[in-house]
Amino acid sequence: MNKSKKRNDYLSWDEYFMSIAKLTAGRSKDPNTQVGACIVSKDNRVLSTGYNGAPNHYEDDIFPWDREGSPLETKYLFVCHAEANAIDNFRGYKKEFEGARIYVDLFPCNECAKKIIQNGIKEVIYLSDKYANTDSTIASKKLFDTCGVTYRKMETEKHKNLSITLEADKAIKYSSK
Repeated sequence: MNKSKKRNDYLSWDEYFMSIAKLTAGRSKDPNTQVGACIVSKDNRVLSTGYNGAPNHYEDDIFPWDREGSPLETKYLFVCHAEANAIDNFRGYKKEFEGARIYVDLFPCNECAKKIIQNGIKEVIYLSDKYANTDSTIASKKLFDTCGVTYRKMETEKHKNLSITLEADKAIKYSSK
């Protein structure tokens, strides 16, 4: 009997779920920062996704997307973060979040950290911590450390580019840099 070998260039679980978070970020209308989140159960099932954007029923065209100006003229008082949207978008039983992981582009702010903790998510995997020195991120890490939520930057030996063609009979292409 001739057994063929499985392929070796498949995505790891971390790469797979972070790819879903990155793909979800593509739905964001924010002209500067697109963030996606993917919540995954202990048994590697995708529970929910979310991206940063306007709240439901708030028209994207009248939403203030500016980063500078008076508070009411900027996005910061209005935008829903990807992590919060992923938690709020979930339509199952919140008990399924117990021990779950959340994959995000950007390290969560303190408000999202509180939602993550309150919903029983136990691990945060992120790509960027570019706001590490801000009060919000420092508070997030204190909250996570105190409440037993682990966090780690996703590291890979090699970066993979994933190219998806939305055309029938076209394969997904992987490449390494």
